[in-house]
Amino acid sequence: MKESYSNVLEKETGILVGAQVGPPNGESLSLEDSLAELELLAETAGVEVVGMLTQQLETVNPRTFIGSGKVEELKLLATELGVNMVIFDEELSPRHQRELEGVLGESIKVIDRTALILDIFAQHARTYEGMLQVELAQLEYRLPRLTHAWVHLERQAGGGGGRAGGVGGVGLRGPGEKQLELDRREIKKRISRIKDELKKVQEQRSQHRAHRRKTNIPVVSLVGYTNAGKSTLMNSLTHAGIYVADQLFATLDPTTRQLELPNGQAVLLTDTVGFIQKLPTQLIAAFRATLEEITEADLLVHIVDAAHENAIEQQRTVLGTLHEIGAGDIPILTVFNKIDLLDEHAREEMRQITDPQAIFISAKTGEGFDTLLTAIGRELVSQYTQITVFLPFEQGQLRSLFHERGKVQYTESTADGIRMSGYIPKELVNLFAPYQLKLEKQK
Repeated sequence: MKESYSNVLEKETGILVGAQVGPPNGESLSLEDSLAELELLAETAGVEVVGMLTQQLETVNPRTFIGSGKVEELKLLATELGVNMVIFDEELSPRHQRELEGVLGESIKVIDRTALILDIFAQHARTYEGMLQVELAQLEYRLPRLTHAWVHLERQAGGGGGRAGGVGGVGLRGPGEKQLELDRREIKKRISRIKDELKKVQEQRSQHRAHRRKTNIPVVSLVGYTNAGKSTLMNSLTHAGIYVADQLFATLDPTTRQLELPNGQAVLLTDTVGFIQKLPTQLIAAFRATLEEITEADLLVHIVDAAHENAIEQQRTVLGTLHEIGAGDIPILTVFNKIDLLDEHAREEMRQITDPQAIFISAKTGEGFDTLLTAIGRELVSQYTQITVFLPFEQGQLRSLFHERGKVQYTESTADGIRMSGYIPKELVNLFAPYQLKLEKQK
């Protein structure tokens, strides 16, 4: 449902532009599906989409991205529909943006998918950290486009260009190179300050994670495509009270709650920001501290919207993003959500073409929750091996490693060293093997 706006702010209307550059690769969304997703993004940002334009390209036009003939077609369509915005599905270079707005006229803004997503993030950021992350991403995106921004302002002001006798008016004449350089300097200073603040946030998160490690409670992170149902599942399992809406990127800030599994084991369940196709690199960099909640997890629960027509493509996008942020080697449990919208035949078909071990649930009705929680417990146990070792005092690094990566159940100090019992990740067994104690068999 489209949002309603007050009479103070007129709702923006726009045209979507998509281009297929080269042959389809079969891994990402088709041009039509990508534009459908872009329309959802636009609606989430508050833009009413009234038209679309597509083109097949062998290569990108260095001036206008799309071909010159298609630009003229776009101009005619924009005039006919009376729009004030054109949104490209691909990221535009500063030159593309400048050339396109020069042709389309001063009354029409030209933005790309990246700028649109950044705007949505800016609307939905609630915490101080989230606001800093979004501002950093926006500034880094806008810095190379600063000259273009001033040129656009000059056109709107009447074309004075900063020259003597210009008609731009007070405060609206072009700033010239000196002003541009000052603005660049200020933006760079702000970027530096934000990075310093986020570094403090990152350190705080690291401390929190270290504290959690000391409790030996495993961390399970919910990951998935935006609007896959992660927050709904989080609320259903933990009563976290996370804001849920049927829109893209309704939740940005991570939430962590403790959850007890059927086997009695306690875990920390974390809800994280959703992924999307063509996720801006600026966002990935800005949300580094937040994304570390994923990279430091013991288990990833990948929530897939089973009812979505592009479920498989969305699944691939998430897996690719996980590799990109350094979480590709963390064990993953695939969970297909929204099965209340699927019949049994559709479920079985989904299972056969993806992961036979996948779990099917409905975060809305609770169907499959017992199976999911049991599977999480089983997966966590399978990652560890029970072990008892005797470590001489000179093996301080191994003792620290046991505490950091393992789950210590018992320690005993002796004159020669320390006896330790508990669970360690299977990949560390060989390191501790020389010091392992074999328990005496009961007679």
